[in-house]
Amino acid sequence: MEENKCEVQLKEIIYHSEEYNQEVEVRDHVLRKPLGMSLYDENLEKEKDDIHIGAFIDGKVAGVLILTRLNAKDIKMRQVAVDDGLRGKNTGTKMVAFAEEHAREKGYTTMVLNARKTAVGFYEKLGYEKIGEEFPEINIPHYKMRKCL
Repeated sequence: MEENKCEVQLKEIIYHSEEYNQEVEVRDHVLRKPLGMSLYDENLEKEKDDIHIGAFIDGKVAGVLILTRLNAKDIKMRQVAVDDGLRGKNTGTKMVAFAEEHAREKGYTTMVLNARKTAVGFYEKLGYEKIGEEFPEINIPHYKMRKCL
């Protein structure tokens, strides 16, 4: 039986690996270029202690997210990006579920994130709640959201 080449594989990405380079490319393409910005202008060294999670299709990074430790109980999900061709195929939902399980296994009890206003509905469907008022981040309206794990 032939393996399904379109099946999404989820795994942790090692900082400064070739997969990490692919991750940065996806994040830059999805999150920064549409804003006329470049992720390569930012200090990516601060990400070395973060948990990088990738969604892979046929060995290539097609979606990413980063988990940043805030304290012993809280972890922040950020830089969630799914390549254009995979939107609407549950890739983001699968990545978030994988990230939540990963965080639970590491002892975290709360996931927080800053969601673009356009993504709030996506996160609400996954059990996240808005906390606080709308605020600008990189000149885009955002809401702080959280979920107990």
